[in-house]
Formats: sequence, structure tokens, C-alpha cells
Amino acid sequence: MLEKRNPSKAGLAQAYSLSKRGEGPNPIDIHVGQRLRLRRTLLGLSQETLGEAVGITFQQLQKYERGANRISASRLFNLSQVLGVPVTFFFDDLPASESSLVADEPSETQEFESMARRETLELVRAYYRIPEESVRRRTFELVKTLAGDPEDSVKAG
Repeated sequence: MLEKRNPSKAGLAQAYSLSKRGEGPNPIDIHVGQRLRLRRTLLGLSQETLGEAVGITFQQLQKYERGANRISASRLFNLSQVLGVPVTFFFDDLPASESSLVADEPSETQEFESMARRETLELVRAYYRIPEESVRRRTFELVKTLAGDPEDSVKAG
């Protein structure tokens, strides 16, 4: 079974430290791989299906998603076309500098980790399968109410 990596700045900082010593993947490769996995999962594609679409094995795709193998520019372009996103999508939310990789901001880390969980991705897919927009909006409001959205309490107060 594959080890799960937490897509966090702390994890990127550790990877950065290892990559500086030549031991382990580059943090940018890890970030690009995490974004690849996020988009693939949001679309409900298996590694095998996506791999076939771009002409690679699912094992190679696993290595890309873990950041163990670097994705070439041509392969990244091909993946962006199949996944329906611009190439820049894979670099979104990348820290601006190397020093940012070491900074630990728990709120951003926790938010990204919750977005990357399978449960969250399945919920988002199910939400967008609701055909009627007004029902979708009411569902959204219900979930916010159940979660005790802090913005709602400010508006009510």
C-alpha cells in the first residue's frame, strides 16, 4: 500500500530540506503532483484511466502524483489538456519563495488538507450533480447552517 502524503507547507518544507541535500523529491514536484491528484480526483478519474488517456502507466502517474518523478513540460501540457485546466493550474497556490516553504501556517495547511480528502471531493462532485440551481443553493445554505458558519453569526448579530 502506498504511503499517503499530507499536502501541507510543513511537508513541503521537509521535502525542500531533503531536496537541498539531494535526498528526495523537489517540493515543487510534490506540489505539482498534489495538484494533479486533486484535479484527477475532482473529475472522478482513476489513475489507470488518466494514464491511458495520456499514454502512461498508472504506476508512472502514481510517481508523478507523489512528486517522486518530475513531469516534463510536454507531459504536463498534455495532462492539462486532458484534465481541462491551464498548465498554470498545477502551480496555483505554490509559495512565492523558498522561505515560504519553511513558514508554517496551520490554517492554510488544514484547509488544503481538508480539500484534498476523498470525502470532500465526493461531496463536491455530488453537489454539482444536483441539476436544479435553486436546490443546489439551498443545499449550500443548509450545510453552512449545520456547520455553524461564523459569517452567518456575524450577519445575525
